[in-house]
Amino acid sequence: MTELRLNTGDIPHWRSAPRHLYLAPDALHLWRIDTSEQGMNPHDAWQLLTAAQRTRIAALRYPVHQQRSIRTQAGLNRILAKYLQCAPSEVVIQRQANGKPYLDGEAAWLAFSISHSHELALVGVSAGVNAALGVDCEHICPRTNYLAIARRMFTVDQLASLQLCSESDRLEQFLYAWTALEADVKCDGRGLCRARQRNTEPPQIAHLIPAAGYLAAIARAQLPPRASWQYLECAEC
Repeated sequence: MTELRLNTGDIPHWRSAPRHLYLAPDALHLWRIDTSEQGMNPHDAWQLLTAAQRTRIAALRYPVHQQRSIRTQAGLNRILAKYLQCAPSEVVIQRQANGKPYLDGEAAWLAFSISHSHELALVGVSAGVNAALGVDCEHICPRTNYLAIARRMFTVDQLASLQLCSESDRLEQFLYAWTALEADVKCDGRGLCRARQRNTEPPQIAHLIPAAGYLAAIARAQLPPRASWQYLECAEC
């Protein structure tokens, strides 16, 4: 299992997006979206959504989840629109049979992955050969069922390492393994319950702390050096 290193001093510096944004081949841009009440005004954000996004959000049961989803999807549209040079509401996101979102047609050169948890959403954007990526973000909070999830989803070795952890370290170790697994399966879109295709190499995976109280993992066939990653804030992006 991964050595514990949840330290708020490791949070990267997130900056406002420049007016002219350039995504070099094989580069990695990470975007942070505030989905709390301090984020985008839901009414304004609603105007940036497509009909399909509005339909999915309307099906959510609780208003708080609806508002967070509105901010998440509006932020995603704003981000992708910057690269595609179009209006946010003109971004057309397709979904594979397993639910993995993607862009096609003239926008197919741009790969992205999105994850949201509690009051934060994280978007990874990439381009170039083997640009497919997976992003997972998890809110760090008390959980009662994570060992049951680990027994069902982790490898024998991962589960054994988790059970050897002290009680105080166990949740963090679980989150390191869980975010890595989620990012991995989102990278190739196979889903949590399917094995990797034969003769395919697993992606490279790296962790980061996007904000205090959160842990994230990024998966891509080949990750660029961490020093080259760009951390961008989607406030008025």
